[in-house]
Amino acid sequence: MKYFLVVLTAAIIASCNQPAAEQSKSVTVQDYFAPHDSGVQSAGIKMIPIETPVGKFNVWTKTIGNNPRIKVLLLHGGPAMTHEYMECFESFFPREGFEMIEYDQLGSYYSDQPTDSSLWTTDRFVEEVEQVRKALGLSKDNLYLLGNSWGGILAMEYALKYQDNLKGLIICNMMASCPDYGKYNLVLQQQMNNTVVDSIMLLQNKGQTSNPRYEALLEGYYNEHLCRIVPNPDPVQRAFKHANMTIYTMMQGPSEFGISGRLANWDIKDRLKEIKVPTLTVGAKFDTMDPDHMKWMSTQVQNGTYLYCPEGSHLAMWDDQKHFYPGVIKFIKDVDGGTFKKGE
Repeated sequence: MKYFLVVLTAAIIASCNQPAAEQSKSVTVQDYFAPHDSGVQSAGIKMIPIETPVGKFNVWTKTIGNNPRIKVLLLHGGPAMTHEYMECFESFFPREGFEMIEYDQLGSYYSDQPTDSSLWTTDRFVEEVEQVRKALGLSKDNLYLLGNSWGGILAMEYALKYQDNLKGLIICNMMASCPDYGKYNLVLQQQMNNTVVDSIMLLQNKGQTSNPRYEALLEGYYNEHLCRIVPNPDPVQRAFKHANMTIYTMMQGPSEFGISGRLANWDIKDRLKEIKVPTLTVGAKFDTMDPDHMKWMSTQVQNGTYLYCPEGSHLAMWDDQKHFYPGVIKFIKDVDGGTFKKGE
């Protein structure tokens, strides 16, 4: 009996001393897929009420899995694209035991789409993310915020105000300055046929961005720098189909060919030093954003590291999965296991 108690005690101590990353592997399939709510099951989908200065609305979320220490909230781009193009994470995060939350921001297809233009500001979106966090019970003990493109802007702004609620921050394919993004777009334009660039700008300046010719002229740029899988994967096509172009144009401009909306002067380069939470920045060789700038960002935050995707574009989670996912997964596991070191 004494021998049994000694062995049992040793096992308990070993379990307690086990690195967090190893403990995460002990999450059973039953635990991971246990229902979040009682009653009628809805595949993890939950409409969350959001308070805004002009009233209450609902936003769409879908939670996949249960993991008390690793919960990744995905912030899609646009603004006003949809979670759909981020469905590719479903092929990678669940098999690692990561809980993941897909989310359509207010104004996007699966959420309410109010028309009051005062709602479409970065500050208002930050408060929305905070309300979603509270509603889903996410905290500094488990919340990894992952934003792509505009979602990267939103993630950075959220961290600047609420980083005490984060365990980790992942900024994918987004620079810390929209003016610098605009300058880099000019670099990419120099690699294009001058006639094509002139035609795009002519139609854009005339406000004829709904002209089928405008879309046709942009096709080559998008196939080179936005998503290099042609034709685009179905979730990407659905996200484009469902985009709220009124909000997108108001904040970004008429296309990914530069920036001219409300975000045109957004710049937080000088504030990156305020971000202390473990941070991963992701850049890609063919991105619409300057990968060298994203690498530089990782050196400006207090605890940053950089992931480069040599075959990727703006949607590197699609066209460079062999580099993107191992890097992102390693970062999350390192932070979870307490082995994260900046610059590695």
